Amino acid sequence: MKDFFNRKMDELHIALNDIQKRAVLQTEGPLLLLACPGSGKTTTMIMRIGYLIEEKNVNPKRIKAITFSKASARDMTDRFKRFFPQHSPVDFSTIHSLGFAITRTYMTKTGVSYELIEGGGKGKPALNKTQMLKTLYKQVLHEDCPEDELNALSTFISSLKNRMTPFKEWESVKGPFDKAGEIALKYEQLKTKEVGHLLLDFDDMLTIAEQAMRVDEQIAEQFRTRYDYVLTDESQDTSLVQHRIIEHLVAHHGNLCVVADDDQSIYTWRGADPAYLLDFKLVYPDAELLMMEQNYRSSKEIVETAATFITRNKDRYAKAMRTDNGSTGPILIKQFDDQKRQLDYITYELLAEQDLKEVAILFRNNASSTLFVNELHRRGIPFYMKDADDKFFSHWVVEDILNFMRLSFNDERKDIFSKIVMKMNLFLSRTMLNEFLNRETTGNVFDAMIDTVHLKSSQIEKLNDYKEVYKKIPTMRPAQVIRMIRYELDYEVAIKSRAEKFGFRFESLLSILDTLEGIASQVRTMVEFANRLKELEEAVQQAKFNPPANALTLSTFHSAKGLEFKRVFMIDLVKGTIPSDEDETPLLLEEARRLFYVGMTRAKERLELLSYRNSNGKTKEDSRFVNEVRGILTKPDQLEHMEKSPVRKPKKVIEVNPNGISDRKELTVGMQVSHHVFGRGEVAELSEEEILIQFGKEEKRLSLELILARRLLEEVDA
Repeated sequence: MKDFFNRKMDELHIALNDIQKRAVLQTEGPLLLLACPGSGKTTTMIMRIGYLIEEKNVNPKRIKAITFSKASARDMTDRFKRFFPQHSPVDFSTIHSLGFAITRTYMTKTGVSYELIEGGGKGKPALNKTQMLKTLYKQVLHEDCPEDELNALSTFISSLKNRMTPFKEWESVKGPFDKAGEIALKYEQLKTKEVGHLLLDFDDMLTIAEQAMRVDEQIAEQFRTRYDYVLTDESQDTSLVQHRIIEHLVAHHGNLCVVADDDQSIYTWRGADPAYLLDFKLVYPDAELLMMEQNYRSSKEIVETAATFITRNKDRYAKAMRTDNGSTGPILIKQFDDQKRQLDYITYELLAEQDLKEVAILFRNNASSTLFVNELHRRGIPFYMKDADDKFFSHWVVEDILNFMRLSFNDERKDIFSKIVMKMNLFLSRTMLNEFLNRETTGNVFDAMIDTVHLKSSQIEKLNDYKEVYKKIPTMRPAQVIRMIRYELDYEVAIKSRAEKFGFRFESLLSILDTLEGIASQVRTMVEFANRLKELEEAVQQAKFNPPANALTLSTFHSAKGLEFKRVFMIDLVKGTIPSDEDETPLLLEEARRLFYVGMTRAKERLELLSYRNSNGKTKEDSRFVNEVRGILTKPDQLEHMEKSPVRKPKKVIEVNPNGISDRKELTVGMQVSHHVFGRGEVAELSEEEILIQFGKEEKRLSLELILARRLLEEVDA
């Protein structure tokens, strides 16, 4: 009888390399499988599951595979069916799906009812997360909550929960804007206001599941005994609370395969904890570590350059990504005069491309896509939006510009004037505005405000100046109008002040204005401009949900992870964009470099790094990452002397339990203890160097020195 690998070679024409085979065969105990880009991790995982079923006679129902997204779960489910159609399905799901199953069980047991306030489902909930946050934002800050602030607040709350930050610390954690922690705490208080009834968001599914597995031994045992083998994919994007759920799930058998790449961890801003991987052996002392370093995706130049580039990061496992693929031409670095020249270059390159579905334009910020959407739509070039940025068209800056224009059609519209007058750098108070709105007025709004509100002479002078500006607007083309709004109506000055007050990135707001000006330059009237924005919004939705055949892909670096293309354009690679101005600490800078690395490794044959030297009258510098790549390309000896250094020593320290046992004298045979990973157990043996603990049906022999130093055990009642 042929062995498993030869049999699968005959059946599926899949040949695994030596490391992939070792990953398949290493079925017992914890395994950390570090998979470089393009190294065939999904195939290896599916083959490992098939090996468990066919060679070790494991019931497919006893295998749990946990993925990062629904799309990944579907992909793995489909691939398993193709590889092993004769076997029953394995349980592939997201961590949120698992968390919800545990949470639902726990709620039923404790008699607590719940209502989901996030995501779709049957019927419309009475309350939803967005409404609640907007209401609380206004209560605390006395301002309407802009869309970007709402997203930042939601992400901040998610991060707090995923990092398992205690409620008492929420208000002291630095948030995206002042008092974000206070709003977050009020949000949680509101969700738990009704006794016996909880309002649940997505992250509550995780925090409550972790709590249930930790405090309720019956529920923990119910889910622990359901699976004998657990696999997790994309584990570099897993948060602390998600790691804890997995720990509880495998506490007795420890048969855990974690597939990850610490060099592709790009979600720490929403709670992912890549440092956990670096300290994997602190949690699982007997874990095996394997590195899949063979890249099957990209050309020799791309693999070697990217592999050298990422070594600038220090907080990582030392890996030596390599490939047997040949050369397909050099990596190109181009700097253009401005964004328009960058756009023109890519557009003409695309017009010459036959296989557009093998081409991607990648960028750091979604705002970069809108100018391309406009040009591609105008030229009839088919495109797909990986993450459609329809929020651009509803952004408050876009709405402001349209309102400035609307007022020019009828300068007696108090309702429109009230929406923009606070953004004219007049230093008006809300009281002044309310006084104006509550008075009966007629005629031009600028004169009406001067006549009805007590103003300073400087404010009256500005209002008169603005009135004169508005007399010119009806005869101007849209691009000229936007420039007049920016500079003569002082809109840029006003939004800079607003950015400083609320923590917005001023550069991002300016880029929205630049994009609007670019779109406006191609139309003749303000009505055409407004219609064009509506057309583009519809085009984006079409490109997201119903893309045409042979369409090129527009995507952020974040959303491109897991994808691959023959040709990749990485655009807007300028200082302040990637890394951003906020990426100033070593940890944030390393994450930005990982993000750039993800972009580079999407390319199979052709990779182009593009930037520009001028924007909005200001000189721009290349991203430091572009300069790093440029340095590697001009010093080929760096590629030839890549050394594989030992795996880094753990740097992060697991949080010390203040109630944990630190003195050997406190330990006795027969004592009941709780371990933060393996749960409740009984001390069976003690020696000078080791401790043997019985956890349910499983025994664990652990280092006594490590147990005491990290205070990993806590005495519990018998």
